Amino acid sequence: MNRRRCATAALTVVCALTVLASPAQAAYAAPTPPPASPGFPVAPPTSPAPGKSLDEVRREIDALYRQAASATDAYNLADERAKEQSAEIVRLGRAIVDGRARIEDLRNRAGAAARAQYRNGGMPDEARLVLTDDPQLFLNGVGRLQQGQKATKDLLGELSRQQAELETYTKDAGAHWTELEANRLQQAGAKKRIEAKIAAAKRLESRLAAEERERLLRLERAEQARAQTAWLGSGVLRGAGGDAGPQGRKAIAYAKAQLGKPYVWGAEGPGSFDCSGLTSQAWAAAGTGIPRTSQEQWRLLPRIAVEDMRPGDLIIYHADASHVGLYIGGGAIIHAPRPGRNVTVAGAGSMAILGVVRPDK
Repeated sequence: MNRRRCATAALTVVCALTVLASPAQAAYAAPTPPPASPGFPVAPPTSPAPGKSLDEVRREIDALYRQAASATDAYNLADERAKEQSAEIVRLGRAIVDGRARIEDLRNRAGAAARAQYRNGGMPDEARLVLTDDPQLFLNGVGRLQQGQKATKDLLGELSRQQAELETYTKDAGAHWTELEANRLQQAGAKKRIEAKIAAAKRLESRLAAEERERLLRLERAEQARAQTAWLGSGVLRGAGGDAGPQGRKAIAYAKAQLGKPYVWGAEGPGSFDCSGLTSQAWAAAGTGIPRTSQEQWRLLPRIAVEDMRPGDLIIYHADASHVGLYIGGGAIIHAPRPGRNVTVAGAGSMAILGVVRPDK
């Protein structure tokens, strides 16, 4: 292999080692969210928005948090892909190092054969034996010559294969590095969108007087209660009532142990969670790995009719699958709602249900 290829391989290994040594994504060190109450540091009370009712403000805040949730899913997916690409780059870097060592060994062996031939005046030992007058030595020499030719051919073929493999590893590592950088750029963009939406929602809430913030919370709870009552009244749970499986029970037990912990976007515990961070970790604790994001959970996990769901299933919410909760039975879920809220029990029908998936089907 020429020097340029070796340099490329070495550079890729250095990049891989850099990935191994790099610190965790800074985005996971997001500031601790405000307490569960909707209060934020406020300026002197002003009207939230001229001409808008408090309920309209509530809907606007809710829309901003939902947009932030969608961006959070994009961030989490990009983060997972970046981790996968980093691991693949490291694997390829190690394969490149091993490949270079094998090629060096083959070259040494080929060089030894060439030096032996040179010492014999350009004629290998086997060829010299062919010239003997002894018939038996001649036959033995012919056999050894054939073996030597085959060994030389095999050696050169193996060297060629190793060089081709190394070139492939180097090319793949470069492609994975490009994809890794693309995913990191996607992460950065999603992070900016999340922070902008959350900041806008907090600004809206900060303009409210303490009494208005309390009314806002009551409006939020009343809307959820209305949706839950309508959902239960539809009879959707009339035929439901199956028991959780062994893994489902473990997932529920894990989720219950997280009640009261704050929502932080991008978090997967142990001190805080976002919605899919909670559900993915709950099922990981039950011994089943599931996708990290609510959108991937909806796309990849087996789907179940709402009427057939049982405790341990995951309920996916909103048309864009941007939220998820763990069904615990009795028409209730455990979920991490949004920034400024804690992991809590809520009505399963308090939000728009997209569908239900079952990790242990």
